[in-house]
Amino acid sequence: MNTFLTGNSLEIIETLPSESVHCCVTSPPYWRLRDYGVEGQIGLEQTPEEYVNKLVNVFRAVRRVLRTDGTLWLNLGDSYASGGQGGGGSFTTERSAWKGKDKIKGWRSAPSGLKNKDLVGIPWMVAFALRADGWFLRTDIIWEKPNAMPSSVRDRPTRSHEYIFLLSKSSRYFYDADSIREHQKTKDPIQLTFKRFNVKHINPIPSQAKVSHRADRKDSTENIKGRNKRTVWTISTKPFKGAHFAVFPPDLVRPCILAGSPKGGMVLDPFGGSGTVAMVARELGRDSIFIDLKPQYTDMAQKRIRYGGCDIFHSG
Repeated sequence: MNTFLTGNSLEIIETLPSESVHCCVTSPPYWRLRDYGVEGQIGLEQTPEEYVNKLVNVFRAVRRVLRTDGTLWLNLGDSYASGGQGGGGSFTTERSAWKGKDKIKGWRSAPSGLKNKDLVGIPWMVAFALRADGWFLRTDIIWEKPNAMPSSVRDRPTRSHEYIFLLSKSSRYFYDADSIREHQKTKDPIQLTFKRFNVKHINPIPSQAKVSHRADRKDSTENIKGRNKRTVWTISTKPFKGAHFAVFPPDLVRPCILAGSPKGGMVLDPFGGSGTVAMVARELGRDSIFIDLKPQYTDMAQKRIRYGGCDIFHSG
């Protein structure tokens, strides 16, 4: 079941039952990259510190509703302290806006404490603040975008990545590594090859890697389930006809939900946007809670999932 809620994320989360959510997968509005034209939005704060503090408050509420073994998968892009466009946020890469009404935000001068052209470092500021607030910061994941938008900059490389942070409520938590294993590459060190020396077969050690036993070729050992998921995910951005901006790619969300929740589990997205998390959760047999401040986004997400044959529940 997908539940859609429109309103302030912090206020709505505070109404949810404690320890009722298996994992949270979300991408908050990036700092100073877009004005969504709705009162109470996050992202227009005058300083990075104000922005970070607001997110810490939201995710403190998220931590309460997460089960003890719950996780947070947080996507963030960076910003530059110079008059306008930043470092590749999901909404700015398309250089356009929702029905022409959302506007890209910039400054006439760099905020206090930052020099013009500084990379702000927002993702890590948020990650460290969440860690200080009690979250376990487990890993950073690089989202590499092979189809990143071209850039006119001439004094630095074009940015083509964002971050996903995996954070947990407790030191021990639900994580299904097998569900997101990668195809085993033949040159990976975990795979070993060796010639047979006049033996018919080899008895593998219990619980160890599978061993092949053909006497007429080289033997090999490998993890038959594939290798453990790496921390660089190469995933192209995907257009969505219902929106005028780049949306959360389903292929980016899928491994987060698979690893972070069991079938039938509950997935929360407090910054729902176009509804990708809710859509993928439904596809994978999970329930979800979608929250967004802007009614147009709630309607868009509902239509997106309805076209996929999903029942829609709405609260406003």
